[in-house]
Amino acid sequence: MATETPRPPRPGRPVRGSTTGRPIMALFDLIGRRWVLRVIWELDRAPGPLTFRELRTACGDLSSSVLTRRLSELTEARFVEHEQGYRLTRAGRTLVKRLAPLTQWAAEWQNDDG
Repeated sequence: MATETPRPPRPGRPVRGSTTGRPIMALFDLIGRRWVLRVIWELDRAPGPLTFRELRTACGDLSSSVLTRRLSELTEARFVEHEQGYRLTRAGRTLVKRLAPLTQWAAEWQNDDG
């Protein structure tokens, strides 16, 4: 019996931790998936669109099936688009900017001896 691939998390759909699909919970479900943040970071750091192979290499040669799944999820969430290669959409770039304070906080947390 074939198992159905779960749909990517979206606000308004039930997601991990929320039966109502609260937007923040849908976001955490999506970005908490394995390799999602790495794909986003590599696309953000790239000087331009990346081919599938370039992105796979930048991510440390993760499996092509996982990269395909994550790109599909990120595309459906409208964070990534494929136009002469993969790149972040405006929403994807905004997400990276909004995550910057958390990145800074995490660095401070790492150095917290408390």
